[in-house]
Amino acid sequence: MADAPVRHEFQAETRQLLSLMVHSIYSDKDVFLRELVSNASDALDKLKLAAFRDKDLDVDTSDLHVRVEADPEARTLTVRDNGIGMSGDEVVDLIGTIARSGTAELLRKLREAGDSGERRDLIGQFGVGFYSTFIVADTVTLLTRKAGDDTGVRWESTGDGTYTVEAVDGLPVGTAVTLALKPVDEEDGLHDYTDPAKIRAIVKRYSDFLAWPIRMRAAEDVDETLNSMKALWARPADQVSADDYNELYKHIAHDWTDPLTTIHTKAEGTFEYEALLFVPGRAPFDLFHRDSAYGLQLYVKRVMIMESCPDLLPPYLRFVKGVVDAQDLSLNISREILQRDRHIQLMRRRLTKKVLQAVKDLMVADDGRYTTFWQVFGKAVKEGLLGFDDRDAILEICSFASTADADKPTTLTDYVSRMGSEQKEIYYATGDSRATVEASPHLEAFKAKGIEVLLLTDPVDEMWVDAVGTFEGKQFRSVAKGEVDLDPKPEAEKPAGFEGLLTWLAATLDDVKDVRLSSRLTTSPACLVGDAFDLTPAMERTYRAMGQEVPAAKRILELNPDHPLVTGLRAAHETDPANEDLVETAEILYGTALLAEGGELKDPARFARLVADRLTRTV
Repeated sequence: MADAPVRHEFQAETRQLLSLMVHSIYSDKDVFLRELVSNASDALDKLKLAAFRDKDLDVDTSDLHVRVEADPEARTLTVRDNGIGMSGDEVVDLIGTIARSGTAELLRKLREAGDSGERRDLIGQFGVGFYSTFIVADTVTLLTRKAGDDTGVRWESTGDGTYTVEAVDGLPVGTAVTLALKPVDEEDGLHDYTDPAKIRAIVKRYSDFLAWPIRMRAAEDVDETLNSMKALWARPADQVSADDYNELYKHIAHDWTDPLTTIHTKAEGTFEYEALLFVPGRAPFDLFHRDSAYGLQLYVKRVMIMESCPDLLPPYLRFVKGVVDAQDLSLNISREILQRDRHIQLMRRRLTKKVLQAVKDLMVADDGRYTTFWQVFGKAVKEGLLGFDDRDAILEICSFASTADADKPTTLTDYVSRMGSEQKEIYYATGDSRATVEASPHLEAFKAKGIEVLLLTDPVDEMWVDAVGTFEGKQFRSVAKGEVDLDPKPEAEKPAGFEGLLTWLAATLDDVKDVRLSSRLTTSPACLVGDAFDLTPAMERTYRAMGQEVPAAKRILELNPDHPLVTGLRAAHETDPANEDLVETAEILYGTALLAEGGELKDPARFARLVADRLTRTV
């Protein structure tokens, strides 16, 4: 005997999401059917795999399929599958809540989306397509029984913030979702989802490539299969249209935009596989979440054995979507075996090479797609420079902001081609933003002499430049480290008479380890630099953010010998070295140098008092 229905409230975020969906207008309401069919197809894949792994699982896999049933008189539409099904706990967990990170981000973006097209895109991007059923339905009823369970579950909701769940006996294995459709919009009669022609069109458009038959009862009371069931990756490339590729990508990635490029490759010989990969045009919301799942779909002889196989591509290419179908792997391969399997490692190397070459082709095409790619995924790609594999190939597809052009980034190859005959190093500056870096006093002499400097503003930049070291034999050199002498002068022409001031400042300022004259400054009085192998302040902050304690390294204060403040300080020190005002001036000099590079003062209140007192005396 089944239990009485139990009423639950949706998770708070889910209620907000439902409200946004139900009360918003979408330019393409067909999204709901595509999502239901995709969910049904996934359930069939999972049952096939479960039956293979568990020989004692009592299920019939001889005719796995999806069925669409329309009742124009009752105005209902049902999408039914005989797949894996769900238990009662899974129903509540997967449908009653959005149990994933990023929900708040999704809601924020849905609220901010100014037009229906943007909102529609976000549905697939965040993987919440089931809730799109409430766009077209007054009531949604789900009946399901998980393979291996004796009792099924009925779930029902009107999208009003609550849902009911009850146990039900006698259900077949699988899932059926029935929508009590809203009345046909008189102004938009094309959206009658009980019309067989409409259903055929949607399935043909979105789901023609699915491996399982999608059936509907035709007028002659015979079943009609609505999709071709041909795996795109198994077809010759010249027999697949761009639209076919794009629709497969949208199904795999739950995205509503076309990919930037498609990679269709096949390997034959001692180890055979087919692969169809896609480089997206937008980043998934969890691209930089530490625990986010990623990977390509892995099939063996058309049987899916892993929905996300992270071993087929390196982590820095985790945004790539696609399918790999191998002929020579075992269907019973485990994750641990995958990590050691030489065939997997071979595929990984080949697929990585294919992706990097595809990005390089986008650079050559120069049609805007590479620019989009680098803006969206450049930060992730540069993570690959921290390792040794593929480093040269990655460097070839990188581009960076530089002082040469405010609007167009540069490749390293182009940078090297513009270097003067006397320049032996690739200069770079790091910081939180381009504006901050460009305003840094470290760049003054480089700008004055027309020497190009790379402007690196991503956190990973601080690490990869040290790891890589060189490009085409040219050493990477930070403008904020070591001594820079862009205009070597004979010893007799160098500024003299500063020795006493430098020694006194080094003894007076506890936060510096040395004070010296600078050749990198033209307008600022002072700047702070590190030794050649010191960690930058930004790197120190990065390590601390990761929980690693790093001792703060003292830095070197460099003075501009031509600046009036420095020459005045020298004169005052020579006249009255015991004057207490000199100590305050030294602290102000150090503090302004620290602030100029975006650093943080240890005691901002004291620094503010010193500046205010000094200004008061000059009024």
